[in-house]
This record gives sequence, C-alpha cells and structure tokens, in this order.
Amino acid sequence: GTLTGLNVSSNNIGVIGAGHIFGALNVNETLTSLNVSGNKIGDNGACHLSEALNVNRTLTDLDVSGNNIGFIGAGHLFGALNVNGTLANLNVSDNGISYSGAGHLSKALKVNGALTNLNVSCNNIGVVGAGLLSEPLKVNRTLTNLNVSWNNIGEIGMGHLSEALKVNGTLVNLDVSGNNIGESGVCHLSEALKVNGTLTTLDVSANNIGDKGAGHLSIALGVNRTLTYLNVSCNNVGDNGAARLYKSLKVNRGLTNLNMSRNNIGEISFGRLSKALIRNVTLVNLDVSGNNIGESCAAH
Repeated sequence: GTLTGLNVSSNNIGVIGAGHIFGALNVNETLTSLNVSGNKIGDNGACHLSEALNVNRTLTDLDVSGNNIGFIGAGHLFGALNVNGTLANLNVSDNGISYSGAGHLSKALKVNGALTNLNVSCNNIGVVGAGLLSEPLKVNRTLTNLNVSWNNIGEIGMGHLSEALKVNGTLVNLDVSGNNIGESGVCHLSEALKVNGTLTTLDVSANNIGDKGAGHLSIALGVNRTLTYLNVSCNNVGDNGAARLYKSLKVNRGLTNLNMSRNNIGEISFGRLSKALIRNVTLVNLDVSGNNIGESCAAH
C-alpha cells in the first residue's frame, strides 16, 4: 500500500466502523495520519483504537475529537500511550473525558516520550484534571504544544499548571483560553512567566482577567524574554489595565504579536500606547480591534 493519510471525519461510522478501520492499523505499515473526528465511536471504539496503537508503529498524527469516548474510552486510549512510541500529534478535544480521563492521560505523559502536540480542549477536566495534568508537565521532556482551553479549570487549576511551568523546559505553545481563570489565575501564570524560559506562544483570551490581571501580566512582560505571541482578547481589560500593558512594551524585547481585541479599551490609555510604540523595537503585529478608541485616538 501507498496510503499515508486518511480522513474519514464526520461520517457516522460508529463503533462497528471504527472496529474495521482500527483493525486495519494492526497490519498497515504506511499510514501516518488518521482523522476519525466526529464519528460517535464512543468508549468501545476507543478500545479498538487502543489495541491498534499498541502494535502500530507508523501512525504519527491522530484526530479523535468529538467522539464522546468519555473517561472510560480515555482510559483505553491513553493506556496505549504507555507503549506507543510513534504518535506525535493527538487531538482528543470535545470528548467528555472529565478529570478521570485527565488522570489516565497524566499517567501516560509521565512515561511517553513521543507525543509533542496535545489538544484536550473542551473536555471539562476542571480543577482536579488541571492538577493531575500539571504533574507530568514537571517531568515530561517531549511535549511542546498543549491546548487545555475551555475546560473550566478556574484560578486554582491555573495555579497548578503555573507551578508546572516554573520547572518545565520544553513547552513552547500553551492555550488556556476560556477557562475563567480570572485575576488570581493570571497572577499565578504571571509568576511562572517570570522564570519560564521556553514558552513563546500564550493564549489567555476569554478569561475575565480584568485590569488587575492585565497588571500582573505587564509585570511579567517586563522580565520575560521568550514570549513572542500573547493573546489577551475578550478579557474585560479597560484603560487602566491597557495602560499597564502598554508600559511594559517600553522595556519588553521579545513580544512580536499582541492581541488585545474585544476588550474595554478607550481613548484614555491609547495615547500611552503611541509613546510605548516609539520605544518598542520588537512588536510587529498589534490587534486592538473591537474596542472603543474613537477617532481622536486614531490620530495618535
């Protein structure tokens, strides 16, 4: 065979269809990418998949998002990661794995040495799940991209992940958007950014961090030298918070992309942005769309 990529997403293949496809993986030696998202395979389908991953040595990219595998299916799937040494990219978003599934994933990440990209967004792992995931991040040395967005981890869950970020030396991209971490959560995160030396891309959008949260981030940006992309959109940041972020741009020498769209930024703080940009020599892209800067501010 010569087939290397297969996309059968949104085909309602169900458990039986999944059994046929995953059964073929036991003998296939060419397929490297497989997308079975949105197919209602459930926990039984995930069981068939785990059996295939135990023996398959060619698959590197797998998307099983939106399949309602639940925490039982997650147990099967993540159990296979203990022995599989080729899978590098895994998307298990929107599967209802909850904190129990996050526990199974945590155990796998402590021993797996191949996975580099992981998407567990929209799984309602909560505070407990975030705590469980944070533990392997302290020792895992291969994962570079992690998406835990829209998981209801809250400020305490962000605190757990932040502690891991203080010692993790491999994670490059992190998405924690839509988790309601608030001011306290971003405070924890900001403390981690002061010492973390690998993270380059961070998405904290839609977290209701407010002005005080923006203030915490601004202090971190004053000392952090690795972050190049920061998304703080949809966070109810007003003029006071924006002014503090603008001030950090005067000394920050790493940030190239900043997204502050859809906040509550008005003309009061925009003049400070103009002054900051005069001194800043690294920022390339700035998004302040969906705010209320007005025509007088545009003149700056």
